[in-house]
Amino acid sequence: MSSAHDRSGPAIPPGEGGPALSVPTRFRLDISYDGTNFSGWARQPGIRTVCGVLEEAFSTVLRQPIELTVAGRTDAGVHASGQVAHFDAVEVPDDYDRLVRRMARFLPTDVRVRAISTVSRDFDARFSAFRRHYEYRFGTALYGVDPLDVAGVVSWPRHIDLDAVREASQALIGLHDFAAFCKRRDGATTVRELQRFDWERDGDRLTAYVSADAFCWSMVRSLVGAMQAVGEGRRTPDWARSLLTRRDRSSEVTVAPAHGLSLVRVDYPASDMLAARNAATREVRTAISADGCCGGEG
Repeated sequence: MSSAHDRSGPAIPPGEGGPALSVPTRFRLDISYDGTNFSGWARQPGIRTVCGVLEEAFSTVLRQPIELTVAGRTDAGVHASGQVAHFDAVEVPDDYDRLVRRMARFLPTDVRVRAISTVSRDFDARFSAFRRHYEYRFGTALYGVDPLDVAGVVSWPRHIDLDAVREASQALIGLHDFAAFCKRRDGATTVRELQRFDWERDGDRLTAYVSADAFCWSMVRSLVGAMQAVGEGRRTPDWARSLLTRRDRSSEVTVAPAHGLSLVRVDYPASDMLAARNAATREVRTAISADGCCGGEG
């Protein structure tokens, strides 16, 4: 996929009589990767990460330092078929389809740049996003998971009370403090709007569909892990609902294995709404009080 340039303006002279400097163009990347052999997205010195591999490849191909901003920083072992990132650069070849093909030769086989396009300077892969969609996949066959699916599917060959799982999942929908499901980060809010938490069975495949405006650290895998406890009858839907009253990480919640999780899509508003979305996302939500009311965004 490619698109016409969306330049921010003409070249800007740095001073009277000086040479003109090119205004950087902003580029959107649509990315897929198998997270098995990556230590997550975020760059870490001396460690193989998705961001590190991509930045090194783009910096080499474009012959300039490239830094990526991503929609969602996935953990070690988590996959993506719909990840989005952006970077700013100057003097990039206009043929983006050719650049996609060239990147395929430079990148390892477990990460692909599926599309490159120009976007406005208001587009921010992280702050412009208003919804992220994840899927968590289980294999429920008695023999485990087919060898061709083992990298992205977790074996769960037990009796599962799917009605109880669905009841518990639906009770978590809405704007809540998900502190019980999140690993704590200093200064980060755990208030999120969970917009979808559905389960579908297709033969021996059981898939959880989880969508929210944003997710805190390990939130999706913790949600799924809690539902495993409900599905096996070790916990009740009321227990899952009660976790929303906690204001700290709950030791009762098991984090599901990373390799069953995949980021499948990120939603963005129309171009004329990007700036407003960026501003809204940067506002930090206040904590939710014990009676379930939140103070809004502040």
